Amino acid sequence: MKETSKVRNIAFVGDHLPRKCGIATFTTDLLAAVATAHPQSRCLAVSVNDIPGGYEYPEVVRFEIEEQDLSSYLRAADFLNISNLDIVCLQHEFGIFGGPAGGHILAFLRELKMPVVTTLHTVLRDPKTDQRRVMEGLISLSTRLVVMAERGKRMLQEIYHAPPAKIDLIPHGIPDVGFVDPAYFKDQFGVEGRVVLLTFGLLSPNKGIEHVLNALPQVLAEFPEVVYIVLGATHPNELREHGEAYRLSLEILAKKNKVDKNVIFYNQFVDLENLKEFIGAADLYITPYLTETQITSGTLAYAFGAGKAVVSTPYWHAAELLAEDRGVLVPFRDAPAIAREVIGLLRDDTRRHATRKNAYKIGREMVWSNVAQLYMRSFECARLEVAALSRKFLATKTLDHKPRELPMLKLSHLSRMTDSTGVFQHAIFSIPNFSEGYCTDDNARAFILSVLLSELGEDPECVRTLATTSAAFLHHAFDRKTKRFHNHLSFDRRWLDEQGSEDCHGRALWALGIGVGRSPFRSFQMMAGQLFALALPALTEFTSPRAWAFGLIGIHEYLRRLGGDSLVNQTREILTSRLMELFEATAQPDWQWFEEELSYDNAKLACALILSGHATGQQAVLERGLQALRWLTQLQMSEKDHFRPIGSNGFYRHGGARANFDQQPIEAQAMVSACLEAYRATSDVSWYEQAQRAFDWFIGWNDLGLELYSPETGGCHDGLHVDRVNGNQGAESTLAFLISLAEMRLAQNILTSFKEPIAVAE
Repeated sequence: MKETSKVRNIAFVGDHLPRKCGIATFTTDLLAAVATAHPQSRCLAVSVNDIPGGYEYPEVVRFEIEEQDLSSYLRAADFLNISNLDIVCLQHEFGIFGGPAGGHILAFLRELKMPVVTTLHTVLRDPKTDQRRVMEGLISLSTRLVVMAERGKRMLQEIYHAPPAKIDLIPHGIPDVGFVDPAYFKDQFGVEGRVVLLTFGLLSPNKGIEHVLNALPQVLAEFPEVVYIVLGATHPNELREHGEAYRLSLEILAKKNKVDKNVIFYNQFVDLENLKEFIGAADLYITPYLTETQITSGTLAYAFGAGKAVVSTPYWHAAELLAEDRGVLVPFRDAPAIAREVIGLLRDDTRRHATRKNAYKIGREMVWSNVAQLYMRSFECARLEVAALSRKFLATKTLDHKPRELPMLKLSHLSRMTDSTGVFQHAIFSIPNFSEGYCTDDNARAFILSVLLSELGEDPECVRTLATTSAAFLHHAFDRKTKRFHNHLSFDRRWLDEQGSEDCHGRALWALGIGVGRSPFRSFQMMAGQLFALALPALTEFTSPRAWAFGLIGIHEYLRRLGGDSLVNQTREILTSRLMELFEATAQPDWQWFEEELSYDNAKLACALILSGHATGQQAVLERGLQALRWLTQLQMSEKDHFRPIGSNGFYRHGGARANFDQQPIEAQAMVSACLEAYRATSDVSWYEQAQRAFDWFIGWNDLGLELYSPETGGCHDGLHVDRVNGNQGAESTLAFLISLAEMRLAQNILTSFKEPIAVAE
């Protein structure tokens, strides 16, 4: 392989030292091993940062990804695509990538133009929904998959239906060390003449070290010269969340058990040379992990390959590696069993040394020089497979594998529906209906549209005119005495209400928030910011969940630019908690929703949680929003797979009959927005497909096969009746379509293309 491989340029993607984690150590060692074994190859690394500013990386790290920044993943893919690479080798662990279950990495993979070999450091037996989605995406987007245990290979096939021919079994690499007497190293640590038990690795509660401490009194009763070394810094995630509480609890337990004179804690992340010396000094290595669901353990591989007698709980990697007298397994959380087996090995030198030799012999297959050759073989297979595909398939995309062409953006009807005061509320066919006047709801929508159009680069003068008119309307609609918005304004400019609804107020806050956070015009930012501050306090007094949701969306937009506003952040916390509590109080297995009735603008409730959860890093909030939206999308999908919104002619109450007509554009628009936010939060392209399905409702993929959008006028009909479309093209409907179209266009600008070529008939 060394002589014949044509793989020359390789990028290793994962974590990298000096970041302190097992994946960083593995990636660093694998890259170095491949570079050493194949000096003709150019190896570089792309590392993921979990802290602002990253780390002081060596020169081999050529690009850095910010863990929670989706755009950073896309930039990294762009960098690799122009770097003349033959292979990308991805190190996957759920916890090191951003997005739900680390889903941002899928967006990165979809962008890559070269073969990908993915090493799976974790294979879950009982994945959550997002974890399964990510794993299935990895399987689909990777040319080859590497696992480190036979069980991992079986699980990929049985649980995730991965093609067997796609999977390579390559052991965890280890340093090549000699089979030496532990006494050679002990004086370096001041433990000469003593029996050394060792556990090493980043410290966290799942390591089960307390069970070894509880076993020590029994061990010391027979072997008082034993010393137990616990080597490793506290895991950075554990340190951020809980500090040194776990280590402190272990120290307290050691004193309680009166074994503190026989326990040494080295709170350090040591380099490889020091680590080899620690391992060399050990007579027994102990891994007392608490659960079986660990498919790979680098610490176990290192100790085993160095020829150490190992006592371990039977997690998956240990059960496989230590079989056939290559180590000793004990039950989980069983201190007496640990004591019994440690004592048994220390009593029986012949057995202990036989176990060591068995481990060391197998370990020769795991040294990095051998592992590097196995990886290069996998790289070469991936290269050849992709080359064969390129000969067999055409790379053009069929209609079902490329973003669908969207209608032209036409603002002529909206212009006819707008005068110097604002947007008219209703139309008679495509003619403005003066007698119905204006409303704040529609002018809020118009202002939101103006910001989206600006981001799309539409005619600046036209956009500014629309923004100015609608912003002026919002400013006029706010009553500074009541701190509430009016809603309905007559054609002769008289307010027809004392104050508008709670939902109207929330929608106005949404528009003002987007003005602060995304408007390119300074004057609009300032006006919107002042009005937002005045109108926000009323929001927490409301009882309407939709008003909360509209307000949360506005808060999210506002905090894009003014993230340090403590009052606004506090309001987001309050409203998020209210929506979460409402869901918990109302949802049932057959009704995964916030209220007992589905009415209008439904998806906005889920969208608010998705935005808030993703922005604040509250996984539970994000998951709840996705859960609710997933249920709603299934409920509003017809048997023919098109979008079928809840009808306004009766809506849908839990336990009652669902109204299928009249279907409203506002519901399709809410679904488009929510699904696009879910796509941005998860990188799961299926959410984009759901958004496309909802958008297609406007252009004829619906129950009647009729277009709601009128290409001739640029307007949108007011609804879909049981036998026809509504002939009128009012502001709400037209703005719902235009906002949906603008959002779809913006999403297409970052939508990743499908990587795999599409087969055509030969």
